[in-house]
Amino acid sequence: MPHAEPKQPQDFIVPLTMNGLEGRMLHIPAPANKKREILFVYGHHSSLERWWGVVQDLNQYGAVTMPDLPGFGGMESFYAVGQKPTIDALADYLAAFVKLKYNRKKVTIVGLSFGFVIVTRMLQRCPDLAKKVNLLVSVVGFSHKNDFVFTKRRMAVYRTGTKFFSMKVPSIFFRNVCLNPWVLRLAYSHTHGAAEKFANMTKAEHKKTMNFEIYLWHANDLRTHMATSSAFLNVDNCQQKIDLPVWHISVKADRYFDTHSVGQHMRVIFNDFQEVEAVTDNHAPSIIADMEAAAPLIPAKIRRLLAKKP
Repeated sequence: MPHAEPKQPQDFIVPLTMNGLEGRMLHIPAPANKKREILFVYGHHSSLERWWGVVQDLNQYGAVTMPDLPGFGGMESFYAVGQKPTIDALADYLAAFVKLKYNRKKVTIVGLSFGFVIVTRMLQRCPDLAKKVNLLVSVVGFSHKNDFVFTKRRMAVYRTGTKFFSMKVPSIFFRNVCLNPWVLRLAYSHTHGAAEKFANMTKAEHKKTMNFEIYLWHANDLRTHMATSSAFLNVDNCQQKIDLPVWHISVKADRYFDTHSVGQHMRVIFNDFQEVEAVTDNHAPSIIADMEAAAPLIPAKIRRLLAKKP
């Protein structure tokens, strides 16, 4: 008997219409005898396909659902319905999704990087949702603008640049000139923010990664990318407490965040904070990482929590 073909992300992706916006949702059913419902909220510069390896890994512990966010992964942006892509707007969108998808169910929420910023704001704006959460996990998440390790000069450049290119006319220029596939292939892997991604790759891996990067830059709405970048570079989620404990997965050599600062701020927000270090040197797995390559992001202690009966 021939072996079944390995499942691919498209096997689990369905259309998603929320608040008048068209997008997609990935849902993998739970394995036999697993009752946990897991909501995975991806971070910046993302798509459903980009996190396939991670959600496959999480699927060992229950059903996994990952929705598109407005302006990300090919979903229409808030600009299409006359709104701005603020953190509050994304948090309210996610709250509506949680209420619809998990009407009478408890849910485990795993928020990655900027995704955890949105999750935090959602729980602050909708405190009643905390009662639905049986486990809250931050994967290299953050809460405050001071969590970044950038120099003052670099932070100023990023804040100015993202604010400028979030405007309509500059964003059109950036998309059509700077994000031209030819320009990206020539220059992107040498930029400050991307050089580490391409380090120590084979020629084949480099080509595959570059093709996926081009796809991501064009699948994500540029104005949303820049506006949300500007927002999280100035974020302060420490203004309201959340009546939940959080398990935070940190990375020792995170090139974006100071883990000590992240912990201090999360202790201000949540009623308990537990940190577990991932056995990886990168902020996140490669954009082409399969399940095996993505696995080091989830430490053994978090796996034991996920394996428990919810």
